[in-house]
Amino acid sequence: MNFQERKKKILAALDDTESLSVFELAEILEASPATIRRDLGDIAEEGLLIRTHGGAMKMENPVLTGFSEKSGVNNPTKEQIAEKAAAYVQDGDIIFLDCGSTVFQMCRFLKKKSIRVITNSLPILAELIDVPSIQINLIGGELNKARKAIHGDKAVQHINGYHAHKAFIGVDGLSAENGLTAHSEHESTITTAFIRNAGQVMLLCDASKIGKDSYVKFAELSAIHTLITDADAARTAALRQNGLNVEIAG
Repeated sequence: MNFQERKKKILAALDDTESLSVFELAEILEASPATIRRDLGDIAEEGLLIRTHGGAMKMENPVLTGFSEKSGVNNPTKEQIAEKAAAYVQDGDIIFLDCGSTVFQMCRFLKKKSIRVITNSLPILAELIDVPSIQINLIGGELNKARKAIHGDKAVQHINGYHAHKAFIGVDGLSAENGLTAHSEHESTITTAFIRNAGQVMLLCDASKIGKDSYVKFAELSAIHTLITDADAARTAALRQNGLNVEIAG
């Protein structure tokens, strides 16, 4: 069995059971634990699963590596959320944009505005680089090839040197109990820096992530000024009860 065949079986197994150990996967695939460990590392680099100590977890929203593929995930919903978010941006604003796919969708609705964008996202850079009215500050640091984004301590230091009127961020999980959660510490530290250095923080989050918790807890609900989502009132009731302002897109 070659790597591609093993990858398909590993992802299928995780889809069924959420998380598995190296030894469980080795038994399922009839492969050695060493082979499975190597495979998990390679698949995690592609952004298709979360590597854990001793095994792997299912990735709720797998990272697609192509700009066009990534921007097309759940496209109609993301576009509605992005359009509503972009309406908050005024000429003259300085804004943080993170590397989330829903935030990326904002680009098409920002092109007629005269603004400054500070971002760690290469797809956003590529989308806005030729727009004369938009000035771009690309955050410096270590490139995460799978996410096509800049992360690391140097990136956080860069962000800390600026102040934005508004930050537009994504999240991997959002709940009244645990606030904002992320798949990795790399992404959570960048998002935390955006939150810390912005006058207002707008969270773009589709209904599939509400009520779910991911690996890293990094911010309380009180850090967010407005949640922009497609989720209905019933699904966001607990968030509203905890004081979060919720805007429904669509």
